[in-house]
Amino acid sequence: MAAPVTPDNMPTTASYVFATAIIAGIVGYFAGQGASLGLFSSAPATSGRSRSKRATKETETKNDLESESEEEGDSEEEGDGAELAAFEGNNDEVKLVLVVRTDLGKIAAQCSHATLACYKYYFSKAPDSPILKRWERGGQAKVALQVKTEEEMLVLQAQAMSLGLCARVIQDAGRTQIASGSRTVLGVLGPKTVVDQVTGHLKLL
Repeated sequence: MAAPVTPDNMPTTASYVFATAIIAGIVGYFAGQGASLGLFSSAPATSGRSRSKRATKETETKNDLESESEEEGDSEEEGDGAELAAFEGNNDEVKLVLVVRTDLGKIAAQCSHATLACYKYYFSKAPDSPILKRWERGGQAKVALQVKTEEEMLVLQAQAMSLGLCARVIQDAGRTQIASGSRTVLGVLGPKTVVDQVTGHLKLL
């Protein structure tokens, strides 16, 4: 038989608060477990937000790749209308030649921009090309050569394009010691024997 409630054994306010806190904690735990399993109507919205965040992050990553030179503002020259040749039957080693002006600085950064520009261009125009696949599988060979003037670089670009090679020129943003709009590096990507027809006479950097 339960003892009668008297002023001496009545629950205190502190006991009520403690019991309420325990119950709230248990309810909160199970509510959280249910939400994580998608048992409540708010779960799809949360899941949608998560997917949206992931999609946004993927887009930002893609944009970062496409704008690798954004930090310095350097860009590849557009509108050259180059048509890539298929080079059918050609089984040569594929290489990327970086033709660098020796009268300018920032060589490492400019070569990096040119390498990425060639890859992006080839990937956008002919992603299934055996030329690009051979270059990727073969260690992405890169050779740095030198020219003395911008004019000589542009002549080489025209020659490369006439042979159906990927030929991309990098222009500097002019935020450091190089004048804005200066063409700094020419990247030429293609079969070794064809690329050598354009750059074979140049000296190593």
